[in-house]
Amino acid sequence: MKNRQWILVKRPVGNVDDETLALRSAALPELADGESLVRNLYLSLDPTNRVWMSDMEQYLPPVALGAVMRGITVGRVVASRDPRLSVGDAVQGMGGWQDYWVAKAGEASKLRDDGQTPLTLYLGLLGMVGCTAYFGMLEIGDPQPGETVVVSAAAGAVGSLAVQLAKLRGARVIGIAGSDEKCAWLVDELGIDAAINYRSEKVHARLRELAPHGVNVYFDNTGGAILDAVLANLALNARIPLCGLISTYTATGRGAGPANYGALLVKRAMVKGFIILDYAPRFGEAIAALAKWYAEGKLKFRVDVVDGLEQAPRALGKLFDGSNQGKLIVRIAAP
Repeated sequence: MKNRQWILVKRPVGNVDDETLALRSAALPELADGESLVRNLYLSLDPTNRVWMSDMEQYLPPVALGAVMRGITVGRVVASRDPRLSVGDAVQGMGGWQDYWVAKAGEASKLRDDGQTPLTLYLGLLGMVGCTAYFGMLEIGDPQPGETVVVSAAAGAVGSLAVQLAKLRGARVIGIAGSDEKCAWLVDELGIDAAINYRSEKVHARLRELAPHGVNVYFDNTGGAILDAVLANLALNARIPLCGLISTYTATGRGAGPANYGALLVKRAMVKGFIILDYAPRFGEAIAALAKWYAEGKLKFRVDVVDGLEQAPRALGKLFDGSNQGKLIVRIAAP
């Protein structure tokens, strides 16, 4: 049996290109005691994949040149010398951009596989994505009934959950997205109050119209120009959960800082960056609440599935050109 693997061979400058990764085959190793062989079924694609490729300070070590590209996967155990896992078990872990991975003891988490819950949900609503929206919005943002909440990249995996969680709190919610189709989905399907197409509308002016009393909570997924527009429209004592800076991940050179930085002082605003791994001991709390709201029909979640491991690098680009529709996932093998 051969294992196809995407190997990081060159640090990207700007966007990931055909020279960044190489698809190679390797033999599968023999299992040692405590290890399991997992067949990857689904691979999560996330903006942080691009960060991991760069040799820069970050919350995990950069992926080494010559190593398998890091990525979160859901798969099935096909062989096991770990007494806690059996052949056929559905598991999740940092399986990487490859067909198979060898999970050492404790590296693969067994999933509830009831035949009713799509396994893709564990890479989204019931996984890191859901936990990110949950803690970022409800704990750091802490929206109150009647407050105005703005979310950038609002039609993405995290953003689309963040807007719904703010609505559950009774807030007035404005989403920012990159197409009329996405904006319509946010308003018509997810039930938020308004949406701004940043590609065709002036975000600063539209925020003035839609939030005349200012923005109380801004869930920032993008940084850059959108952050500046929101900073110019903050309410007193605003809170800004800083989740991501996707507008900067493919930039070359050091970008300019926020032009409206002074608004944080004038409005006594709070900005808190967070890494979801810091909340790992509380993941159970978040997933239980999200699963309950999903079962009750209070949360909606959609996935954008691309078929074939060989498509992973090109599919990653969808996150940066805005063409993905919800949580982006690569289907490596049939479940």
